Amino acid sequence: MYIDGTVIAVPTAKKDAYREHAQQAAAVFRKHGATGLVECWGDDVPKGKLTDFHRAVLATDNETIVFSWITWPDRETRNAAMPKVMAEMDGEGGMMGEMPFDGKRMIYGGFEAILEA
Repeated sequence: MYIDGTVIAVPTAKKDAYREHAQQAAAVFRKHGATGLVECWGDDVPKGKLTDFHRAVLATDNETIVFSWITWPDRETRNAAMPKVMAEMDGEGGMMGEMPFDGKRMIYGGFEAILEA
């Protein structure tokens, strides 16, 4: 299994718009081989003394931390899918211009699963 993970700050008032955006994105990722997508709206995300999710994405007081991940069968499937996913999202009528958050502050990365319990 391979995982793409993200942390973002979403304006709290745009929770419903974000959920709709995530549902649309999930359909695109699944169409291109993702096995699942999970979106988590922060409700117990403490501010730390040295590091925390809020600082990592420069969240403001009117934003909520969202933690999400996409599961893939393997890295090869993900690598083959991502150009297709981005083309579909960026294309005419695509969703990227309508994102209900600041994508420049998104933290993301790909991870090889080493334990699933």
